[in-house]
Amino acid sequence: MPAPKSQDGLVLLWSGGKDATLALDVLHSQSPRRIGALLTTVVEDTERVTMHGTPLQLIEQQADALGLPLHVMRVPELPPNEVYEVRLEAALSPLLEEGFSTVVAGDIFLEDVRDYRQQAIEALGATGLFPLWQRDTEWLARRFQERGYRAVVTAVDTTQLDTSFVGRTYDEAFLDDLPDDVDPCGEHGAFHTFVTDGPAFRQPVPITVGAVEEGERMSTVQLAPADEHPSG
Repeated sequence: MPAPKSQDGLVLLWSGGKDATLALDVLHSQSPRRIGALLTTVVEDTERVTMHGTPLQLIEQQADALGLPLHVMRVPELPPNEVYEVRLEAALSPLLEEGFSTVVAGDIFLEDVRDYRQQAIEALGATGLFPLWQRDTEWLARRFQERGYRAVVTAVDTTQLDTSFVGRTYDEAFLDDLPDDVDPCGEHGAFHTFVTDGPAFRQPVPITVGAVEEGERMSTVQLAPADEHPSG
């Protein structure tokens, strides 16, 4: 799909997870504006999405299923703000030149994250748009399922959630099993997801779920395209 040439193009910060998907879904259902491109951030040494651990190859398959061009921003692991901002400028500048003027993000409650993101976006001459901001996360979680989206839980913060939750399907049973103090959308980084199908997808993204890697704080399941065996 060609990039829009108007001055109102929207680029979505795309992690491959449910919040980014919900941002697209809610925006498209409540506004005539449409996402024209995706921007994904991966760790340059691993080619995996920051925090989520999703391989870039699967993100590429998602973009194909969504019918949207994918742009990739590579950063070192845990980059300082000044490095992140330089890489963001390098990734967004070509899009701004093509007519993209608004950067969409799936932030919900974390005000410090949203404020930093908005400042970084505005410093480049673009506008930040947050269609999920301060929405009820119980409603968002149920909407995700009622709309027919499917996702797997790719990582959990073991200080907030037991490792047994990683690798599970993000469904009603998962939500019912969550401890009362864990947000149903995983706010505060309790868990992350990878979306495999839904009404915005032209075809499903089949995956193979591999072993769980346990780190100091995060437990991450190894995902791969369905025709490959995940490492780990």
